[in-house]
Amino acid sequence: MEGAIEKLQIRRKMRLFLFGTVFALLSVIVPVLPADRMAAHPFSAAYTTLEFSKSNTRMVYSIDELSVIELAGGDVDRNGMLDEREFDAVKETLVGVLQEHVVLRIGGSPQDWAGVENIELERKGSATQAHVTVIFPPIAGDLTVSLNDTLYVGDPNTRYVNLLTVRYGEKYSTAALSESHRTWLIRLAEEEYAALPDVLEPRLEPEKEDDPVNGTFMPESVTSGAWSFFLLGVEHILGGYDHLLFLFTILILRQSFKQYAIAISAFTVAHCTTLVLTVLGLLEVSPRLVEPLIALSICYVAVDNLVRKKTSANRWLPIFFFGLIHGMGFADLLKEMQIPKNELALALFSFNIGIEVIQLAIAAAMWPVLTFLHRRKFSPQMVTAGSAIALILGGLWLIERIWV
Repeated sequence: MEGAIEKLQIRRKMRLFLFGTVFALLSVIVPVLPADRMAAHPFSAAYTTLEFSKSNTRMVYSIDELSVIELAGGDVDRNGMLDEREFDAVKETLVGVLQEHVVLRIGGSPQDWAGVENIELERKGSATQAHVTVIFPPIAGDLTVSLNDTLYVGDPNTRYVNLLTVRYGEKYSTAALSESHRTWLIRLAEEEYAALPDVLEPRLEPEKEDDPVNGTFMPESVTSGAWSFFLLGVEHILGGYDHLLFLFTILILRQSFKQYAIAISAFTVAHCTTLVLTVLGLLEVSPRLVEPLIALSICYVAVDNLVRKKTSANRWLPIFFFGLIHGMGFADLLKEMQIPKNELALALFSFNIGIEVIQLAIAAAMWPVLTFLHRRKFSPQMVTAGSAIALILGGLWLIERIWV
């Protein structure tokens, strides 16, 4: 009996030592790292507004400053920012890149960017965007209009999203173009074309465009926007290998269905909470700390799997804690997109549902498989091998996110 208690105490000390040591190292090292060490650019957020009238079509394409530097260069002093002189030098290059990858088609015919009306760099606090305004010919009621965006296609290091808003008369629709979903199209009904204004009004300031009085949010617009952000959530979790590995690591250990469900619930409630708080701006934690902690969560749970024989009753507590960290990671994409306030609730809800559907589907699929495997003699070896692989990958990510 005393031997068993002693072993239990040793295991607890090992887990506490691992967690405390790495967290202490992060607390000391991360704050003093150069900003560009952890300031990789995993997300690129663009915003496109299309407006139709009977005399012309206006497109305003906006993209973040780091993406401009990646696509067109210009950062001569290598400070991660563009001053007015640097931006002026790359305007033509930027337009050339965008014209090649962001293609508006009217009736199947690609439209030339000859009507570039304005190019400007707008700096608001720490957020800086380049805005390119282009005037195209008018659409016709019987023609299909499409927008295809292939920017960053084939780049495995950048998650690109183009938040599209299309205004036609008193209606508008939204879509999120990303991953494999890069094309939006519409064909206006006769009455919709008849409701278009003869000319477009002067472009509103960005902050005024958040005002929902500019258009009626029609049911088809809600469906389009919700589905786009749902797909974005699905693609985000499927491409988040660190999140998926953490999920695998917490589920692979032998446990009852109740413990399995509690672990999933703890992770879900935790990451949903911080996802919402972070996107709404109520919680602010630097990615320089969040990203290493996500990797650390994998290492911690993997070691926990290796040192214990079965699931403990309070295992959900560290899972809940790390779920809070993962939620901040999930929020990065929506946060960088700076979604208009009147669309944020729908986007956040749909995005979160997309994440949860995939997560629950994976958990549901794993349960019968793991139940079957845990009845075999090699079950302990399976847990050891799976946890060891997770520990190695998590450790590599941890090192990369601190020092690389």
